[in-house]
Amino acid sequence: MQQATINDLDIDLTAASIPRYIAIEGPIGIGKTTLAKRLAESFNYETLLEDSEENPFLERFYQDRRSNALPTQLYFLFQRMRKLQDLRQGDMFQPVRVSDFLIEKDPLFARVTLDENEYHLYQTVYDKIIENLPKPDLVIYLQAPTDTLYERVQMRGNAIERPIEQSYLQQLNDAYTQFFYHYDDRPLLIVNTEVINLAQGTVDYQDLVKYILQIKSGRHYYNPHPMQSAS
Repeated sequence: MQQATINDLDIDLTAASIPRYIAIEGPIGIGKTTLAKRLAESFNYETLLEDSEENPFLERFYQDRRSNALPTQLYFLFQRMRKLQDLRQGDMFQPVRVSDFLIEKDPLFARVTLDENEYHLYQTVYDKIIENLPKPDLVIYLQAPTDTLYERVQMRGNAIERPIEQSYLQQLNDAYTQFFYHYDDRPLLIVNTEVINLAQGTVDYQDLVKYILQIKSGRHYYNPHPMQSAS
């Protein structure tokens, strides 16, 4: 089943290295969940998805970040922890998974939104629960300029996200760039999504899957349409 599904994309699996657990990351509006679902369908994997709409503090956070940052952040932290604990406790022969979050990135949002005392409390909790959680075989970091992120957030029309300012997205984008500049814990693929359509485009998506199947270790960059240099 898995091989047939991937071969529908005309991909040769002869020398392929298929990660058993893939984590997709990137700022708001980048398309993490969309790509996770598409990869799961291609590989016949299960998904491990963040349930942001279940966070009772999120809407209030976007309306007033200063007053609602800590409960919002702690809720997401515990939610992600529970999902990964379920993954760890599951049958090792269960289907492999694609997730739309990397829990090691969690402090990134905390640094942007919490004050010093709140962050100290958050970090104490984070340090106690992060141990022994499953780690992905591959991390995919999706990138795009802040202008592109803002356009995508506006286009998807989520009422909860309507108050998000472009300046906040810029803060997050900068924080993601800094985090993954130093990240070397697992194999990493950095994908420039500015001008490609991974949600619906067949060629872009097929090329990305082929690239993923070549990765065994280290840091990699997927920039399918680099800017042409001026003549």
